[in-house]
Amino acid sequence: PSWTDMLTELKREAYEANLLLPKHGVINLTFGNASALDRAKGIFAIKPSGVDYAALKPADMVLVDLDGKKVEGKLKPSSDTPTHRRLYLAFMAVGGIAHTHSSHATAFAQAGRPVPIFGTTHADYFYGEIPVTRKMTLKEIAGGAYEWATGNVIVERFLKGKLDPLECPAVLVNRHAPFTWGATVAQAVEVAVAAECCAHLALMSLQLVPKLKAIEPALLAKHFQRKHGPGAYYGQKS
Repeated sequence: PSWTDMLTELKREAYEANLLLPKHGVINLTFGNASALDRAKGIFAIKPSGVDYAALKPADMVLVDLDGKKVEGKLKPSSDTPTHRRLYLAFMAVGGIAHTHSSHATAFAQAGRPVPIFGTTHADYFYGEIPVTRKMTLKEIAGGAYEWATGNVIVERFLKGKLDPLECPAVLVNRHAPFTWGATVAQAVEVAVAAECCAHLALMSLQLVPKLKAIEPALLAKHFQRKHGPGAYYGQKS
């Protein structure tokens, strides 16, 4: 396929992922976005800023390179574009990113609390709690590169916690909301839905048992490794 065909396909992939966010109920109004990366070309397609999902078309997707330059597109890219770019530069196995303000995951983010891991639903997607970043400093907020600084605090959290972005494909930005990712943008959207589901379940579990302890390590390992890694046996062999 030609260069143009490949970039058209990248835009289509990003467009379809963006439409799935409201379809799965993890988006209110125009909060949130998804992007798809072609790692070989160093270009990603992302939702244009503030455009209603109902009005979105594949051609509206904006192409941006990993240096932050707009490659193609009539519209302004998402205001969160620098955060996506920062994560693509730090997490080399990631090919798609989603950002939502889904209610329950965002409640944990606003409270500055990680989503605790209580059961196997959570363990199917995340090898541990969904972590939360530190609060951003006044300098980071007001310094003129707020969205890039948002990416920095995410990367810092993963480095400090020695966390593997593929074992934990989600993070809560303190006072803000979740970011999720995967090898593809479709996976990033799936993880966004899973993160919201796990946050909702965690909140209900804490209402039932306020001092509930985390899942047993053996059960966590069993469920995560059933779906991920070399010994995975969940699903069909292609």
